[in-house]
Amino acid sequence: PTSTSTPAAASPALTAAAPALDLDGLKARLKATKAIGVFTKLALKNQVDDLLNKFRAHHSGKATPTVTELRQSYDLLMMKVLSLLQDHDQMLASEIVSSRERIWGLLVNPKTFAALQA
Repeated sequence: PTSTSTPAAASPALTAAAPALDLDGLKARLKATKAIGVFTKLALKNQVDDLLNKFRAHHSGKATPTVTELRQSYDLLMMKVLSLLQDHDQMLASEIVSSRERIWGLLVNPKTFAALQA
């Protein structure tokens, strides 16, 4: 017996329809969303700043953090943001999901990361 409905197929369609965000767009949308409270936004900003400092250290040639450690920190932060948004700002959550790899690519590449810091 095969099922004709595939619930998993609905999710990628939502994700594909969402436009990709750049970092400035993401920052603006996170500031504007009412799905996350002020104190949580401040805590997230501190976590983002910590992650950016880790990327700076990595790109300046330090042995730690490694790309694997950076990816782990990045993924954890993204999961936290998505869990905060999923019930109250599904559109922004979808846009973040569709932009996740693009943003990672900007951060992990030394040239694009340097351009982001300028």
